Amino acid sequence: MAVLRTLVCLTAIGMFMELAMAANHTVGGASGSWDTSTDIQSWVASQSFAVGDNLIFQYTPNHDVLEVTKADHDSCQTSSPLQTYTDGNTVIPLTSPGKRYFICGTLGHCSQGMQIEIDTLATSTPPSASPSPSSPPSASASPSSPVPETSPSPANTPESAPGSPLSPDAPSAESPTLASPPPSSANKSSFLTCLTLGFGLVLMVLLAL
Repeated sequence: MAVLRTLVCLTAIGMFMELAMAANHTVGGASGSWDTSTDIQSWVASQSFAVGDNLIFQYTPNHDVLEVTKADHDSCQTSSPLQTYTDGNTVIPLTSPGKRYFICGTLGHCSQGMQIEIDTLATSTPPSASPSPSSPPSASASPSSPVPETSPSPANTPESAPGSPLSPDAPSAESPTLASPPPSSANKSSFLTCLTLGFGLVLMVLLAL
């Protein structure tokens, strides 16, 4: 029973977090509505819409909401809407990125300003930090570089014999160490989500005791 209660609480926490991230946009703003007296175009220009937000139309019975194509939006054509709403308090979820078009189907209202174009942006995640690869050294020598002498002198013959530590043919004992990439910043949001859910889980367990 306690486990079931904990699962229910965790589900409720997840739903609450999702709702908290969404924004509700009432067409026309706090002082306007979906009508001919509101400057709807200025309101749209002041808004930023993202996936997960809700578009809310509030209007009187002499209006309605038609979702139409771009061509019908531009020409105020009401004969073939994609969707028609007449409930007076229409809530339209913005579930995918892209542009959507809405007009009023009452004769003459679209040309009086009751038409909007909603550009929904995809929710962005923090980009992952990746180390920039270092430029490898140039394999070709400059033509003006002096050519080192390769013939060893008799005095240095024992030190430069093959297999000796100072031999030019001996492989280097030290290899370059590549820097480990910094942890991805995209994991930070996952960590915060897990931390929140863990806190909720601990809280529910304590309440169940």
